[in-house]
Amino acid sequence: MAHTPGTAVIPVAPSAAARRRSRAGRSGPSRVVIDDVSKLIIEQLQQDGRRSYAAIGKAVGLSEAAVRQRVQRLIDGGVMQIVAVTDPMTLGFHRQTMIGIKCEGDLERVADHLAHMDEIDYVVITSGSFDVLVEVVCEDDDHLLEILSQVRGVPSVTSTETFVYLKLRKQTYSWGTR
Repeated sequence: MAHTPGTAVIPVAPSAAARRRSRAGRSGPSRVVIDDVSKLIIEQLQQDGRRSYAAIGKAVGLSEAAVRQRVQRLIDGGVMQIVAVTDPMTLGFHRQTMIGIKCEGDLERVADHLAHMDEIDYVVITSGSFDVLVEVVCEDDDHLLEILSQVRGVPSVTSTETFVYLKLRKQTYSWGTR
């Protein structure tokens, strides 16, 4: 695939939907071309994820159908998701934490294992004091204790440190595009 000025070629893992469509689910990363128009579409959706394709089309100079196709490609390519961001407290999840995890051995295997746990919504391999950080949203301290036991039971996990969120001051997903 040739690189066109004003575009970024970003290798991404396929989305869950794309993996489900693939029988083996083991295809390598796809390459999604993100040109200036796609970046504008992303920025429009970062401002308002419910904005209509017609309104986005008007803002970026494309038809509604063209916007719909581009958005679907960006979703299927794992570049973005369109989701409802909720306040966990109002939904009965009264404990939010970040868990720092120290491991030995294959960090990617540990991270993949943790990523399959339903209660964990964020997994990142890091440098520094911890090898992996995970974010957990749970109902209460008993639920957190149950999750911690599961995390500590993952092969190669040597220790954990839990950081309980006391008050959320800022959460944003509007970092834009480059």
